[in-house]
Amino acid sequence: MHETISVTGSLPHSRAEERPAAPPTYRDLVSGAGWIACLDSLGAVVGILGVLISVNMSAIPGGVDSFLSTRISIKNVLLLIILAVVWPALFRLFGLYEARLVQQLRSEVGRLVLATATGTALAAVFPLTSVSGSLALGDMPRFWLASFGLCLLVRSGRRAVDRAQNGHVRRALIVGTGRLAQRIHRDLQINRPDRYHVVGFVDEPSDTSRPFNRFQEDTLCGLDELEELLMRDVIDDVFIALPVKSCYQRIQQAIAVCERAGIEAKYGTDLFESTLALPRYDATGDRAFVAMQVAPRGYRLLVKRAIDIVGALAGLIVSSPVLLITAIAIKLTSRGPIIYAQDRCGFNKRALRMYKFRSMSMNADTLQASLESRNEANGPVFKIRNDPRITPLGRVLRKWSIDELPQLWNVLRGDMSLVGPRPLPWRDVGRITRSSDMRRFSMRPGLTCLWQVQGRSKLGFERWVELDLEYIDSWSLAQDFRILLRTIPAVVSGNGAT
Repeated sequence: MHETISVTGSLPHSRAEERPAAPPTYRDLVSGAGWIACLDSLGAVVGILGVLISVNMSAIPGGVDSFLSTRISIKNVLLLIILAVVWPALFRLFGLYEARLVQQLRSEVGRLVLATATGTALAAVFPLTSVSGSLALGDMPRFWLASFGLCLLVRSGRRAVDRAQNGHVRRALIVGTGRLAQRIHRDLQINRPDRYHVVGFVDEPSDTSRPFNRFQEDTLCGLDELEELLMRDVIDDVFIALPVKSCYQRIQQAIAVCERAGIEAKYGTDLFESTLALPRYDATGDRAFVAMQVAPRGYRLLVKRAIDIVGALAGLIVSSPVLLITAIAIKLTSRGPIIYAQDRCGFNKRALRMYKFRSMSMNADTLQASLESRNEANGPVFKIRNDPRITPLGRVLRKWSIDELPQLWNVLRGDMSLVGPRPLPWRDVGRITRSSDMRRFSMRPGLTCLWQVQGRSKLGFERWVELDLEYIDSWSLAQDFRILLRTIPAVVSGNGAT
């Protein structure tokens, strides 16, 4: 397999660069633009009502009850409705919903200052048309501060959601080396360099049928080697940039490989060029792409993450007496550290530092090589029913899964989830031969999983993978809840533990 090459810089010159860039035919909206616009409208209404209440509260003899019973005119209701409608339209004029214009926080804040200031000037219609004088022009700076603060809070929330969904810079691979590949590379590097790192290209260097193939030195491997590359390297997204007419079978092959390996494949919806007709897209990301999704995505994962945080905190608090007693027992009964930390293969094959209570002798890792001939598990995993490295206390900890409790810290950090495929040691991952088995890494690893409640270590590796993929393909929050409930009797019975 070819060595991984970073091509985050400029690409080699090609004839495609001599052509002027095509003007954009659509606007990339920020993710969740519709919801953000609704929250902006709500922020404007809440802001004007908040200023009205704060200014007049002390002047109302009857207090809050008297204020709430104040009659509201139809004119004021209509003005509020107009404000709610005009506010997001004004924000759209200032580009606050366009991903390219608000990519940098400084740019977004600057546009927000100007948009809310303009909106405040328009909202001066409230004091100018007020008969009672309950709102004066001098109160409008308060409205500007309130509306700016609320809308800034909305955008801070959007950025926090984006960070939670992405979590890291996504490593991208581009299949193809022609004009489409150059266009995608330019889009990724110019528009969202903070989100994507282009690892390299995949294509046939000897292929001369396409006139824009000039990136042979940046080609990592051929299409036939893509499967091996995806199995061994950290790749989050594969962008397919092959011409449909001449490379249909190759596109099908690339999609099939990505599907087996559990990697999301993306291809542009702008497949055909035209002279006058302009396509229309519903763009929800940085560019109009159709994603071949192989693992759950979307807001439900945010809910899953929230449940993980609450569950991990609760678990650490409730189990704190057990954690303390176990730590003391380990220290008193054997030499070595209380916590055993091991690097394992985590989400999208990224390294995960997983923590457990030490249940083996201090030199267990160095002894494993001498025990390989006694391995009783089929497939790439290593299991011995009566492992001589396990301490007497360790057998008790493993039987009741107490040794796994420190992984609640991994869950709290976001390295793991309460429910998901168990993280494998790198020794086991290196011995996996089927790319389809690697799809189990396309979801965040978990503290418990489907196969742990259906036999634990009694199951063979192939059945492990089948249940892991079944979990990924049918995942839901309700399924997570059921697995958590089934984990309790599985742990209490100690059945299948080694």
